[in-house]
Formats: sequence, structure tokens, C-alpha cells
Amino acid sequence: MLSFLTTWVNMFGLIKKIFGTAQSRQVKRYQKIVKQINRIEEGYQSLSDEQVKGKVAEFKNRLKEGETLESLLPEAYALVKNVCRRMMGTEIHVSGYDQKWDMIPYDVQLIGAIAMHYGSIAEMQTGEGKTLTASLPLFLNALRERPVHLVTVNDYLANRDCEWIGGIFRWLGMTVKALINQIPPHERKEIYKADIVYGTASEFGFDYLRDNSMAHAKEEQCQRGYYFSIIDEVDSILIDEARTPLIISGPSAQSRQMYDELKGSVSRVVRLQNDHCNKLATDARKTLDKLGRLKEGEEEKKLSKEEAKEEEEAFRKLWLVGKGTPQSKVLKRLKENPSLRAKMEKWETYFHAEPNKDERHEMLAQLYIIIDERANEYELTDKGIGAWAEGNKQAEDDFLMLDLGHEYAKIDENPALSDQEKMQAKIALREEDSKRKERSHNLRQLFRAHLLMEKDVDYIVQDRKIVIIDENTGRPQPGRRFSDGLHQSIEAKEGVPIQQETQTYATITLQNYFRMYDKLAGMTGTAMTEANELKEIYKIDVLEIPTHKKCQRKDADDEIYMSEREKYNAIIKDIAEVQEKERPILIGTESVEVSEKLARILKQNKLKHTILNAKNHAKEAEIIAQAGQRGAITVATNMAGRGTDIKLGEGVAEVGGLHVIGTTRHQSRRIDRQLRGRCGRQGDPGTSKFYVSFEDQLMRLFTSPKLTAFLQRFRPPEGEPISAKVLNRSIETAQKRVEQRNYSIRKHTLQYDDVMNKQRKEVYAFRNDILGEESSLELAEEVLEEICSEIAGQFFVSRTDHWDPQGYAEWLMTHFPVTFDDGAFDNDYDTSEELAQKAAKQITAAFKAKMDHEANTIAAIQKEAGKEVDPTPVLSEVIRSLLLKNIDKLWQDHLLSIDHLRTEVNMRVVGQKDPLLEFKHEAFALFDTFTSDLKLQIGHALFRFEMMPPKQTKNRKHRSGLYI
Repeated sequence: MLSFLTTWVNMFGLIKKIFGTAQSRQVKRYQKIVKQINRIEEGYQSLSDEQVKGKVAEFKNRLKEGETLESLLPEAYALVKNVCRRMMGTEIHVSGYDQKWDMIPYDVQLIGAIAMHYGSIAEMQTGEGKTLTASLPLFLNALRERPVHLVTVNDYLANRDCEWIGGIFRWLGMTVKALINQIPPHERKEIYKADIVYGTASEFGFDYLRDNSMAHAKEEQCQRGYYFSIIDEVDSILIDEARTPLIISGPSAQSRQMYDELKGSVSRVVRLQNDHCNKLATDARKTLDKLGRLKEGEEEKKLSKEEAKEEEEAFRKLWLVGKGTPQSKVLKRLKENPSLRAKMEKWETYFHAEPNKDERHEMLAQLYIIIDERANEYELTDKGIGAWAEGNKQAEDDFLMLDLGHEYAKIDENPALSDQEKMQAKIALREEDSKRKERSHNLRQLFRAHLLMEKDVDYIVQDRKIVIIDENTGRPQPGRRFSDGLHQSIEAKEGVPIQQETQTYATITLQNYFRMYDKLAGMTGTAMTEANELKEIYKIDVLEIPTHKKCQRKDADDEIYMSEREKYNAIIKDIAEVQEKERPILIGTESVEVSEKLARILKQNKLKHTILNAKNHAKEAEIIAQAGQRGAITVATNMAGRGTDIKLGEGVAEVGGLHVIGTTRHQSRRIDRQLRGRCGRQGDPGTSKFYVSFEDQLMRLFTSPKLTAFLQRFRPPEGEPISAKVLNRSIETAQKRVEQRNYSIRKHTLQYDDVMNKQRKEVYAFRNDILGEESSLELAEEVLEEICSEIAGQFFVSRTDHWDPQGYAEWLMTHFPVTFDDGAFDNDYDTSEELAQKAAKQITAAFKAKMDHEANTIAAIQKEAGKEVDPTPVLSEVIRSLLLKNIDKLWQDHLLSIDHLRTEVNMRVVGQKDPLLEFKHEAFALFDTFTSDLKLQIGHALFRFEMMPPKQTKNRKHRSGLYI
């Protein structure tokens, strides 16, 4: 059997060698087109500049006459290549610097450009010229005169690429603009009119939301459609950023913020927990020291019965410390000893066993708070709740929710209360319930801010504001806020001004935004590991593009240390040795905190360096420009891993090129590959090495417990690394676990947003109909007819079950200023549809009479002012305004209900129900209610508004100069 398998594997390898993989066959097909492009480009070299520029109009005409972009591709790509050749040596102003144009697309760049036109992701190694490659499909697709967008990771790159690569398009007479955060809303329409627009994913996404949820006139909408988009660093945008939806929010109508009031008590409980765990850890350490268990390398002495009990108690305490303060320094130090680490893990296994469940609960009850670092969650114990309520009688109710049904029943059963008093009591009860829920929510978020959110890791404090740090790029995210009150909780924790709580006005995931484009393509240095997800969600393939020159980079094996202390000592030693050769060094760190810690160590060792992190991101271009010079040491977060090339200074290649050091393995393999890719660009020499310690988060939380057994056998002396294939495999497996978990989160976000997406499309389509309709009066009449039809369906189900003509007439007269004769709907032969039409006829007649009255009012007011004006357009604008106002108000309320449903639905798991299915059912029920309520609110508003002269009212002023 084994020999058969071996033969089959060998045969498969031979077939692959002869016929190639699907990837290599695709590259070969594209190479044939490349030869065609190069042949055409040679012919263009004899043309004058004017003749080359004239080709743009020629191509556009040929497309209008029915030619396809595919048939034009070789000529269009040849034209761009020829323009690059003509621009050689010309000065271009980019990011504040003047530089000479020195780029003509290589054949491999042409292959990448062809792949992108056909809707693939081109995986091109760092330094292979992705930015220039994108110019070819951008030009080709812009010939259609439809929206073409290049999406990049930040404003700096959008601006830089627009100035730099935009030179090609400007030379050809095309318009190219950059869409960045600083551009005010009224200027954005002009930006989108350009043939090609460079911008960030969030700017494009937020403009879509603003156009569809905030614009009150067609002229206020800036986007003009979604034809072709190329996403630079596609894995960063479609994978890393896709976990967080884009949200436009505004001040919450009702907010009882209590963060300031509660933060002192929360800090007190957290302090109690820290003090308790520190005491447990110190006591356990003293016991183990007394029993001689802290000495490494010596044979363990046999303990007496009493001593064995003491040791057991010490390990129980350490297990508790791991649950209460996982980052305890004492605990970390003890885990450097493989024997102690193994014993701690045995206790972890012991307490997770089903028979020891009760004992586990008894032990955990000693803590105030239980922290689950891996799930990023916490839980307050009874002891913690007791400590919270200590000395404050009112605080005892903070974790008790009212059973409103039971409380209402008690009020109803109380004979001493009148109906009015019962109503008042119920209102007071509802108010108390809302207050308790808000207080409880504020409390939960304050505890989360204190226990799970770290300064200089998750956020920085800048100008007395909390600025989020993107966990993947390390860049600051000004303007973004943590949702659900978490941002306010962090503001309270850090003692900066607390901003008002917000409510969602509009939201969309990046996945659903980019799926609107007719054609989507992308480019990155690292997409292969996520190829399945990109295919599944976006229906786009990844094509690996060969490099222009063979990669000369040498990647060393990881060096793995027991402790962080040993790891940093080894890094400093490596830096000193490499710097002696005057090679530049780039050191990649996972957070601002680590970058600053390493900078302090370098300073102590008198090693001159530059630091690049979220606190000085404005100098990014300048720092990166110097990072490849002789002897330069640059300490950077993941910011240095994307979008900007480090070019080697004079003579650097001769001494070995750039040396890249990773201070830990990131949770995503792609981020590690990005960092490695900073060196060895375009055939340059370079080296890279990663340093890992068992105290790193990835190693602590996600590696296999089997590693401990391995360490017990092979623990090296202090300061020496452990090198073994099993460890490298373990690290990769841990990274795959995290990637899988993050993929589940993204899929989860998308599945929920898919439900909302259908609703969002319906609402936005109706809103756009209102903006686009010349006469909104006709739309208003349609709404009134729909109300009559919908309500008829409730009163006229069937003549045998439920047929209530009197009830229908009363309902209509209650909601609209109309009267119906007795028996108006009693005809035995009319269907429910015919009765609805009868009602609609009378109500629309009343509406027209109302409009005539308002038109006369407008005419009279304008006549008094000495103006002659047609009142119909004014009325149409007023009705449009009323329709939009009601849609926006109720849609925001609906989004709030959906937010609450998302939070509550996860609890259905306890009842063995699928939260997603429950969410789908309830979200659609909520949407049905929303549409019915919306129509009714609009119906009421249409009859309620009045036009008045300015002097008689202080009401809202309309654009016509009149008041509503």
C-alpha cells in the first residue's frame, strides 16, 4: 500500500512538472499577451507626443463603436508603457520632494496588470512595483468613462500615488484626483468626476453611506457609481479591516452617561483584584523557594507529606493568579522554569476535568474578577459584586434587572391605586428599568476598559483624546471610535474629556461595499494564505506573479527564548554585531508600547536609532526614506510593513543590504511576510530573523501544551536560544489557529450584515427614488394608497373569518382628516382590493385638497412680498423634505433596535437555538414593523404640516424662505 502511494505521489509530481500548475499555466497565457504589448510599444516609439496623446480619443471611440476592453488591452498597455518611457528623467513633485521619473513597466508588471484587468489579485513581492502596475488596468478601464477607483490603506499613500503615478494619466490628458479625509463634503463631487480616483476604503465607504442616508438633494450626492476598483494591499483592506464595519453615528437622543460617576468604584474593585492576586503570587513563590523548587537543573528532592501539601497549595494559588491577572510578572518569571511550567499546566488540566468542576468553581469564587485572555472576556464573581456594593445600598441593584411583566402585574393587582396612578407607576417603573440597564451597561464597559484595553497597544492618548491604533498596520485611526460606550469608558479611565454617547445613523461592512463594484481586482505581497476566503466572499482569484529578479534575501530560522528578558538581550547583541558592518537595520514591533520599550533599551546601550509608530506617523515618509542608509537603525510598528519601499543607500548592497529583525511572531503569517519583504527588494541582498519568547502573547495563548514536555527535556542554559523544527511548526500552527478564529469573526460579521444589506438596499433605493423623482407629490400619493391597501388586509381577511368594514372606516377616520358615511364599505360584492381603492380615492382627494390649500397660502405669502412664484415646486420640495426626514428618523431607530437585537440574540445559545437564524427571523419582523410604521408616519406628516408667513411662527425654516 505504502509503495503504491509513493508511486502515485511521484507520478503526480511528474504530471505537475510536465503540464505545470494552474497558476503557471495562467502566467504562460499572459506572457503571450506581454509579447504582443512589447511589439506594439516598439511601434509607438516612432510616434510624436501629440500622436500618442491622440490615441486616448481613438480608443474611446473604438469602445463606443462596440470594441471590447479585452481587444484593446495590448494597445492600451503598450501606450502606458510608452508614456513611461517618454517621461524618463522628468521631474515629478511627490510628497514634498522632487524626484526624477525612472520607471518603465517590466514584463512581470505587465503580467500583474493583465491579471488585475481580468479581476484577479496579483500577489507581487515587495519592491516589484505594484503601484506602477496598477496604472495599466486603471487607464484601460477609465477609457469606458465610468467610475474607476484605486483603494489604498491611508491618506498619505493616496496622495503620494495620485501625485506620482497620476503623472502618467495627466500626460495623457486624463483627470486624476486623491480622496482624503481633509476634503470637505461640498468638494467631493468634483473629486468623483475625475477619470481615476485614489482614496482609502473608509473614505469611499463613508461617502456611500452619506450619499444614501444624509443627502437631502440629488446635488448633495457625490459618488457616481461603482464600475472598477483596484485595492492596494488587498489583504489588509478586505481581510484585516473587514472585521469592523463602517459606522456613521451621531449624538444619542437618550443617554444617561454615568462613566464619571462609576469609574472610581470600578478602579477600586480592579485594585482589590490586583492586590489579592499579587499576594497569592508572592506567597506561592515564597513557598516554592522554601521547598527548593526554584533552582533549575538540580534534581528535585523528595517532599514530606506536609511539604507536598504546601507545594500543592502554592500551585493552586498560581492557577488562580493565571485566572485573575494573566500578565502577572511573578507568574511569567516562574514559567521560565520548564518544571514549574509543566506542573502549572497539570493543574490547568486538573481543573478543566469534569469531575473537578465544583472544586474549580469554589476556587474561582475567591477572585473578584475572572479574566479569559484568549476569548478577550471577563466575568465578575459574587465576591466582586459584593465588593462593588460594599457600603452602598443602592449599588446592590446594579446587577439585578427588573422583571417588568411581574412588576406590572403587581401594580395592576393593587386595589389602592387608581387607573391614573397605575399608569404613572408603570411609567416610573419603565424609567427605573432603563436607568438600571444603562448603569449596568456603563459598568460592563468600564470594567472592559480597565481589564482588557491597554494604553499604547489598543490606543494612544493624544491631545487629550483617545486615538485607536489599527492592530494590523499599527497606524493611528483618528476619527474612529470604539462603539457601544467602550470609547467613553476608556476616556473615563484615562481622565480625558468624555464625549457624548453616539447612536448608529448608517452602517455597512467593507465586504458588502466592495461587492457592489462590477469589477474588483487587487494587489499585495501576501494573499496566498487567504486565497480561499477571497474566492469565497469576493469571487476573486489570487495569481502569484514571478519576480523581476531572483530574490537574494536570506531568512534565518527563528530564535526562541524562554523569557522576554533573554529575547531582548539577544536582539541587542544581534543589532550591535550587524551595525558594526554599517548595515541598516529595521526592527519590527507589535505595538507602540514595545517599540518604546525597545527604544529605551537601545538608548541604554548607546545605539542611535529612529522610532516610527502611531505617535509620530506624520514623519513616516521621511523616516522610511532614511531607513536604508548606512548604519541606520529604525524601530517601527507594523506601519513600516506596508506601502512604502526602503531603498538602499550608496554602498549598502556591498556590505549585505538591509537586516530585518522581528521582535515577535505576529498573530497573522501575512504580517510577518510583509515585514520580511522590506528587505531583498528587486534582487537586493538582505537578511531577516525573528526572535520569539514563551512570554509572547501568541506563544502563551495559542501554542500546544505538548511544548512544555519538550522544554522539560531540552531547556537550554540562560540566554541560549532553542532551535528545533517542532517549535517552528508549533508557531505556524498557533498562527493558523488565530487566522481561523479571525476568519470566523469576519464571516460572522458578514452573515449578520447580509441580513441588514437587503434591508439597507431597499431603504436606500426608496430614498434615492425620492431624491430623483421630479414631483414628490406622486410618491406621497403612492404611500397613501399603500397604507389603505395594507390596512385593508388587516380588516378584510376573509368574509368567513374576519371582515370588519366598520373597523376599517373608524381606523381611517382616526388617522386621516376624512369622514366616511355609515356602511361605506358594506358592499357584499366588493373585494378587499376594491375597498382599499375606494378608501385611497377619498384620502388622496383629501390630500390634493390639502395641497391646493397650501399652494394658495404660498401664493398669498409671496404676493404680499411682491413676488410671483409657482407654488408647485415649493410644495414638492417640502413634501420631499418630509419624506426624507421620516425615513432617516425611523431608519436610525430601526438600526438601534437591530443593535440591541445583535447584543441579545447571542443569549439564545443557552436555549439551544442558532443565534444567526433567530437574528434573521427577528430582523425581518422588525423590518416589516419599520416599513408599516414609516408609511403611517409619512401619512400623518403629509396632513399635519402647514405653510405660514415668517412673522407668525418660530418653526423650522425651509429652503424656499417659508416656514413649515
